Amino acid sequence: MIDARPLRTVGRCLTVCAALALAAAAAAAEPAHSVARRWNEVLLQAIRNDFARPPVHARNLYHVTVAMWDAWAAYDDTARPVLVDARAWIDERAAAGDDAAARHEAISYAAYYVLYSRYFESPGAYESLTGFDDLMAEFGYDPANTVREGSSPAAIGNRIGHLIIEHGYDDGADELGSYAFEYEYRPANRPMVVGESGAGPVQDPNRWQPLALRRFVDQAGRQQPGNVQRFIGSHWGAVTPFALSPDGMVEDGVYLDPGPPPYLGGDRTREYQTAFAEVLRYGATLSPDDGVLIDISPGARGNNNLGANDGRGHAVNPVTGTPYAPNVVKRGDWSRVIAEFWADGPDSETPPGHWNSLANYVTDHPETVRRLGGAGAVLDPLEWDLKLYLALNGAVHDAAICAWGLKGRYDYVRPITAVRYMATLGQSSDPNLPAYHEHGLPLYPGLIEVITAESAAAGERHAHLAEHVGSVAVYGWLGKPEDPETQYSGVGWLLAADWLPYQRDTFVTPPFAGYVSGHSAFSRAAAEVMARFTGSDFFPGGLGEWVAPVNDFLVFEAGPTETVTLQWATYYDASDEAAISRLYGGIHPSVDDLPGRIVGSKIGIAAFEHALTYFGDRS
Repeated sequence: MIDARPLRTVGRCLTVCAALALAAAAAAAEPAHSVARRWNEVLLQAIRNDFARPPVHARNLYHVTVAMWDAWAAYDDTARPVLVDARAWIDERAAAGDDAAARHEAISYAAYYVLYSRYFESPGAYESLTGFDDLMAEFGYDPANTVREGSSPAAIGNRIGHLIIEHGYDDGADELGSYAFEYEYRPANRPMVVGESGAGPVQDPNRWQPLALRRFVDQAGRQQPGNVQRFIGSHWGAVTPFALSPDGMVEDGVYLDPGPPPYLGGDRTREYQTAFAEVLRYGATLSPDDGVLIDISPGARGNNNLGANDGRGHAVNPVTGTPYAPNVVKRGDWSRVIAEFWADGPDSETPPGHWNSLANYVTDHPETVRRLGGAGAVLDPLEWDLKLYLALNGAVHDAAICAWGLKGRYDYVRPITAVRYMATLGQSSDPNLPAYHEHGLPLYPGLIEVITAESAAAGERHAHLAEHVGSVAVYGWLGKPEDPETQYSGVGWLLAADWLPYQRDTFVTPPFAGYVSGHSAFSRAAAEVMARFTGSDFFPGGLGEWVAPVNDFLVFEAGPTETVTLQWATYYDASDEAAISRLYGGIHPSVDDLPGRIVGSKIGIAAFEHALTYFGDRS
């Protein structure tokens, strides 16, 4: 293995060494958060500084958590390590009073070792590595100490970190090949040039199509090399999991298979057409000027059955015993806010990191009592954090493996390809109307229509599309405004062959196949863990909230026009909103979303139960 840490500049070493001298007083003070929480926070920042690669970051969250957990378990008589039994390396256990200090140090060196190795080539490496070094200095530890021999806490931490990195070289992720595994995947379709009308050369409308963009900037805001997407993680189903069982594997790299999605041209053609038309229906709500107001309080929304959107809210807050207050907002503000909020996290930390942020929010809530499962003894902050992170990040790691294994197997089409392809064929609803094709878009008045001479007449709804009489038009988001800082586009009629999802024009759609939705799998898996770990389906106080300030949140365009406070009663309500947000964003149809929720539920339950086997008996 090449140890990346000595590659830092001499100037940086001197800066860190000088900082060590200033850290003694800070290290002696009572920290606001546990050492595990502090390392989790710098990891989340490193994710924000990196390319947006959800399965990669889910794996990093899991491996850093395992490093910290195994370091903690080295100083515990009953806890079981996940990968490294470091307890055997401690020749003479420190006195009980020193265990806390030893743990703190071993955890820090283990986390630092893994973090530095994983992010030293990140596009935001300078900021991220500086954050790692600064935290070590704050704790009074020398980051240049790479000793792995002996039984000191630093040596134990470094040895754990080293072995986890070595494990990662052989866990199926192709880390040494930059997670590429390109020779294993070739797209069935040639790239779509997004700036041109139509889907381009589609050989198979059921398969993923890469996009060609003038400039490709991922959801973390990082410009990617080249201008044609490459499938991220097509091989990820082969990565070593946390709790996924071989009993749930239907073939190599495919777990919990819900079966194939509907295919255009197959016996579920109408389901395919309806599902992608539904994405257009959601997109038609992306205007705050349509006069539609909705109640987004937990009293009106949420409480769905698993794999459905059938909930009508919660009668009362079970903590206060009173009904939830109405939270009435413009539908077009809410739909735009959730599309962006859940896209990758409030600070671009991708969905796995986003759920770590929500977990930290729950931990910090004044009504949270740190009892595992809501019962038993109150855990100290470090034990609570480590156990929560192990269950949570084991779950999101497994969700990535399962979801991306299914993405690799089915290689399913994204809405931008399906909609544009069907639009170029025509409409499939009425053989007596122009542009009929059995595999075209279904017609819905006010949403998907054929442009006629009458509808394109002066003053009529399709007047600006008069040169396209006989083509299909859709009512949807009009694309990026000239000045996204001060303007929003709203919705209107446009050629269906030109339709765009509600995303950045330098991103448009994620660079991997659709089925199943990663957001749905990640979010439901995380929600299952949070509910079981805290002992309640409900957020502390029966209400979780996040505020999108007026004209200070949206990135694709200005907004929201009024402050929107997102609210969820339960972790499941939050996960379902994350899932359905991808329909508003034009990224997934429900046929990707709902099966993703179901497999995510199985993953989260299994991960929590598996995590319990490592916790040991501390009664």
